[in-house]
Amino acid sequence: MDSTPDTAPARTVDVVSDVVCPWCYIGKRQLEAAIARLPEAERPRVRWHPFQLNPDLPPQGIDRRSYLEAKFGGAERAAQIYERVRAAGRSAGLELAIDRIERQPNTLDAHRLIAWAQADASRDAGALVEALFRAYFVEGRPVGERDTLARIAGEAGYDARAARDMLESDTGLDEIRAMDRHARGLGIEGVPFFVFDGRRGVSGAAGADTLLDAMAQASGQA
Repeated sequence: MDSTPDTAPARTVDVVSDVVCPWCYIGKRQLEAAIARLPEAERPRVRWHPFQLNPDLPPQGIDRRSYLEAKFGGAERAAQIYERVRAAGRSAGLELAIDRIERQPNTLDAHRLIAWAQADASRDAGALVEALFRAYFVEGRPVGERDTLARIAGEAGYDARAARDMLESDTGLDEIRAMDRHARGLGIEGVPFFVFDGRRGVSGAAGADTLLDAMAQASGQA
C-alpha cells in the first residue's frame, strides 16, 4: 500500500485487515456488496495488507479464555460485546460462531500465506482470505497452525504442499512485519481500513453505500 496517491489507471482497493478481526470479515462482505453494484468493467482490484491485532502473542497463540480475561475482563463481558458483533454479522449475511474459537492465534503466518497467494497476479487472493475468515469465525479452526493453514490454502485452490513448504521457510517474515509497521506509521490504529485508489480512506466496517461513495470520490466522480 502506497502512502502517496495511486495515479495508475486501474482502480484499486487496498484493504488493511487481520484474519481474526470479526469487523474485517463483516467489512469484506460490505465491500463485496458495494463492488457487486458496479458494472463489471468498473470493478476495482482488491489488494490485502497485513495488520496484526495481537502481534505480541506467542507463535502458538494462547488459550481463548485467557485472552478474553485479559482483553475484556472475562467471558461474560466478552459475550456482551460479541453479541453486537454477531448482530452486525447477521445483517451482512454471516453467522459468526465465535464461541467455537478455542485459541487466540498469532496471525503472522496467516498473513504470510495471503501475501504468498497474492504474489500470483493471475489469481484473486480473495478466495483464500475468505477461506481464512470462514475457518476462524464459522468453523473455529486454529488458523495459527501451519498444517491448518496449508489445508485451508488447498481448499481455496492453491497447492497445499507448496503452501506448507513456504510456511516452514522464512519467506515473508520480515516483509509482513514491515508492512504492519508501515500501516501503523500511516496512522492506522484499527481495522478494517480501506484505501481507494490511494486517495480516499475509510475506517471500519462501513456499509456498501459509504464504500461506493468513497470509490466515486477517489476517482474524481463525486
